[in-house]
Amino acid sequence: MTKSLAGAFPVLPTPFRDDGQIDTADFLSVIDFALESQVDGVVYPGVASEVETLTPEERQSQVSLLAERIAGRIPIIIGASDPDPSVAARHIAQGAEIGAAAAMVIAPFAIGNDIDAQIAYFKAVSAGAGVPIMLQNQPKPIGAGLTPEEVAAVANAVPEIRYVKEETAPCGQHLTRIKAAANGSVEAIFGGAGGRYVTDELARGAAGTMPASELADIHAQMIHAWQQGDAKTTRRLYNVSLPLLNFQAIFRMHMTKEVLRRRGVIKNTFVRGKGPKFDDGDRAELALLLAEADLPYSNHKPV
Repeated sequence: MTKSLAGAFPVLPTPFRDDGQIDTADFLSVIDFALESQVDGVVYPGVASEVETLTPEERQSQVSLLAERIAGRIPIIIGASDPDPSVAARHIAQGAEIGAAAAMVIAPFAIGNDIDAQIAYFKAVSAGAGVPIMLQNQPKPIGAGLTPEEVAAVANAVPEIRYVKEETAPCGQHLTRIKAAANGSVEAIFGGAGGRYVTDELARGAAGTMPASELADIHAQMIHAWQQGDAKTTRRLYNVSLPLLNFQAIFRMHMTKEVLRRRGVIKNTFVRGKGPKFDDGDRAELALLLAEADLPYSNHKPV
């Protein structure tokens, strides 16, 4: 059995030029920033990647480019979610082709809390899968918002599910309940929800976190300090990051890309996805938050 996944696994964004086309140079720069940040792995594509706006061709090309740039240095978790199990299975197959460490699949909203149907769905997507499956439990309306016991029931019934990413509040309590109900059937549970509850999740035995990528270096330092028994440093870095993460909870990809631009990682901040945009007051507030956090710039120039 391969080593169980653990640590900081940021979800990478998809950078777009002002004309809405993918900016390959910016994407490579984001990957390099993640590597420089000494993250333990990366996730792509996910909700924070604006995955719902990508064509199948774009998705396939981006995943191949990511694998080429990573070149086996850190694990890749392939985002494979789709309400259609046959489509999700194709995404998982591409993950196997590029040597992904796992494939992450959201429990579909359309199936809801019908656990027999969720089990059937995950059995269908994982049949013949060449990689372990990570069940992502997203709140409604993006995901099914399963209860902890329902998550465990699906995982217990589908041996290919070896990981869980839990994102429904209260995340820490739910993580504890999943662990108890799964009774060892999953190798590790990760937190999500932008990393806003990471200290509580780590204290309850989370293997790591999967936030967005603009604070990849901070999250990596935070998790590594915890792994080394330095809870004081973890909490200090958490307190530095939390105001920015609260801001990110509202503006999502707009905030991620603007922070990456201000940190010298990318040049373009166009967002295809829906959601609130900045006004002048928001830009002023973000500037203050970044100044107070005193984040370093990237060590490399965008390619």
